[in-house]
Amino acid sequence: MTRLSVEMLAADTVEPITSAGHAQLGIAVLAGIAVIVLLITQFKLHAFLSLTLGSLALGAIAGAPLDKVITSFSAGLGTTVAGVGVLIALGAILGKMLADSGGADQIVDTILARAKGRSMPWAMVLIASVIGLPLFFEVGVVLLIPVVLMVAKRGNYSLMRIGIPALAGLSVMHGLVPPHPGPLVAIDAVGANLGVTLALGVLVAIPTVIIAGPVFSRYAARWVDVPAPDRMIPQRVSEDLEKRPGFGATLATILLPVVLMLSKALVDIVIDNPENTVQRVFDVVGSPMIALLASVLVGIFTLLRPAGFGKERVSPLVEKSLAPIAGILLIVGAGGGFKQTLIDTGVGQMVLDISKDWSIPALLLAWLIAVAIRLATGSATVATVSAAGLVAPLAADMSTTHTALLVLAIGAGSLFFSHVNDAGFWMVKEYFGLNVGQTIKTWSVMETIISVVAGGLVLLLSLII
Repeated sequence: MTRLSVEMLAADTVEPITSAGHAQLGIAVLAGIAVIVLLITQFKLHAFLSLTLGSLALGAIAGAPLDKVITSFSAGLGTTVAGVGVLIALGAILGKMLADSGGADQIVDTILARAKGRSMPWAMVLIASVIGLPLFFEVGVVLLIPVVLMVAKRGNYSLMRIGIPALAGLSVMHGLVPPHPGPLVAIDAVGANLGVTLALGVLVAIPTVIIAGPVFSRYAARWVDVPAPDRMIPQRVSEDLEKRPGFGATLATILLPVVLMLSKALVDIVIDNPENTVQRVFDVVGSPMIALLASVLVGIFTLLRPAGFGKERVSPLVEKSLAPIAGILLIVGAGGGFKQTLIDTGVGQMVLDISKDWSIPALLLAWLIAVAIRLATGSATVATVSAAGLVAPLAADMSTTHTALLVLAIGAGSLFFSHVNDAGFWMVKEYFGLNVGQTIKTWSVMETIISVVAGGLVLLLSLII
């Protein structure tokens, strides 16, 4: 993960590409974000193009030469894709292997066979959290919704009682726990330690998902009582397979990258000597790329082979898994370009200067900025990468743990109140057969609970550690 841009800015070794005052920079930021919002919401322009145009608008209004704005944007895009592009690709491959081999269905069926009655919402949280570790939120929704609908229909459960815990598990993993793209980009931007962020992210995620999932679902089921729509129950992948991988092997494959990254973090804490051979080995095997690559390679033998996939089917599967992430890579990259434009125009330093006169804690400031961008753009990823760019200078004097908490504060804020400008809002609405009002009372409120609870826990941890 690169810390170059943050370290250079913190050291004041790079002159901003504009000498505009705080007022002009503030107007430029608002205008740039407004352009992105209008293009995404009103003109339905793709987020990649919207972020590109928003970056150019930001630089132009800030008074920076456009050639330097283009250079900043391109550099930010390239650095971001270089940092997280391979990880996104490996995560997509692992997710595709998990789905097509029937491994995901094996985990789901095994847990559900042991869960009855009141324990079912808790089982759904567990399933979604485990399945959601290597998957993008949208992929996780597509994978789990058929299971949610079948469980609700066959077990005569309230759809919200089963669906909200599953959505909460996916959403919390998406916003708080790497190796998801949002947290990874924020870690890259502020120079946080991935292992520490992962450990603290899991610590914050557990109580958050309990409150937003099983607990809140009791109230959501009373507010919105709808049956599972029959038209949205498709055939599951594993129904076409003669055999599928075992539960233990599948679970071990999914958790392998998390275990490797956590092991690296523990070794770094215990040994704390970069020259130590053991620490150097764990620094390699616990790096995100190697951890995910190992999981993918292991998955060929633990997921694909047991499902009857010959070696001739591995390459086509990888190819199919990579095609859908092109848009995600471009959006994440453009978000990084927008972030770098913010930094190079001096906006990041402006936030640092202004915040010195405020009594508001840096973590709360990061959460509020992410909330504002989330409400405006509807994208948790855009909110994360943009907020990370704005508050990155604040991390310069922070400890390792507080820098990790800064990432989590941004991630928590990026999940606040999903509404009509968020693609996830419409996915939930259509899959569950809800109207807009029902979706707001369930999905939108759940996202807000996640954001507020996780943000509060992050602030609490900052007082303890």
